[in-house]
Amino acid sequence: MVDLQKVRRKTVSIEEYISTIDDGFRDKFLARKENYQLNQDAIKRLRDEVDKYTVVVFSADWCKDCANNVPVLALISESTGLEVRVFGRLKTDPLNPRNRWKIPPSPPEVKTFGVKKIPWIVIFDKQGKEIGKIIENPEHTDSLEKELVYVIQRIFTPSISG
Repeated sequence: MVDLQKVRRKTVSIEEYISTIDDGFRDKFLARKENYQLNQDAIKRLRDEVDKYTVVVFSADWCKDCANNVPVLALISESTGLEVRVFGRLKTDPLNPRNRWKIPPSPPEVKTFGVKKIPWIVIFDKQGKEIGKIIENPEHTDSLEKELVYVIQRIFTPSISG
């Protein structure tokens, strides 16, 4: 269990995160957001569940998978009202092979959450219980919005498959 109030204090909304990305990278994020077409069936299903979950994502401006998936999370949030909070500005630590992330500027929560790759997307229920993760890219479906539906449905139907 995590304290979602504490997480909210230490993170920014996904909209704020994208608005503060460095100019050279922001264009990639915004282009992806503008050109992506959400799967409306998945969005409809998420709207019915959105008030039960909070998504926390670890991201970095320079990360290709973040540039692909974080803008989609922003669209999902805008379309459904899903709360998405971001720990941003992650930096690798090439001089210290034992530690993946340089802290600071990376938030110390990278260790708490065991972040190994990004985006590291964690779905919590409103009590702060982790119900699932999406690491880098969707694993069971062909889109992030469908993957969120998949993760949420597994709570109710543990034997669900792709």
